[in-house]
Order: sequence, then C-alpha cells, then structure tokens
Amino acid sequence: KSSGINAEWPLRPGMQPTKLFSKGVVTGYRRGQRNQDPSISLVKIEGVSSKAETEFYHGKRVAYIYRAQKTRKNKITKRETKLRVIWGKVRRAHGSSGLVRASFRTNLPPKAIGATVRVMLYPSRV
Repeated sequence: KSSGINAEWPLRPGMQPTKLFSKGVVTGYRRGQRNQDPSISLVKIEGVSSKAETEFYHGKRVAYIYRAQKTRKNKITKRETKLRVIWGKVRRAHGSSGLVRASFRTNLPPKAIGATVRVMLYPSRV
C-alpha cells in the first residue's frame, strides 16, 4: 500500500531536488536607541554571516507566510485556505554580521518577530 510518497523519486539517477528558497528569521525592525521603523524589517538569513555574503541576496523576494483565522479563496489555486503571504524584498545589508534590511508591501506585524520567512532565490542578478 502506497503512503502517497513517490518511492522512485528522484526520477533519474543523480538528480537533485532544486532549492527554491533559503530560510530566514525576522529579528525585528530597523531602530535606533529610542525609535523604531516598522516599514523596514531586519532578517537573518540562514548560512549568511558577513556583509559580503549578503550581496547575493540583494533584490531577492521575501515571503512571510502565516495562518489566519478565516479561510479565503486562493487567487491562483481557487481553493479555500487559511494561509496568507506578505511579500517583500531584500533592500541592503544591515551591519557587518550578515543581517539584511527588507521592506514588505505591508509592514510586518509584531507577531512576525522571531518567525521564519522564505528568502526566494529569484529574481536572479547573475
């Protein structure tokens, strides 16, 4: 009896799954000693630890995926879902330890601090 998982995957020998995104964590908003700016979020990307390594991610799309209370029809799949997405973009580096500044279409809510985001590996600048 099949468990729903394709046992022959990957289909061809030597074929690897394609990596579509890197994981990141929202660490907070851009801030000074007293004021913070919720329109700019700080994101720590997994495996990035220096300012030079952030250069690759400049301009990449960021997706904050969260679960809402009410279901809504997905525009693409036309199915009812509780999942929602806030899209953003990596703007520049923040400091020298690998953090990046990202701006989203709507400001991220405070509950997003500490949550994971997907840093998509597109659009490509290569």
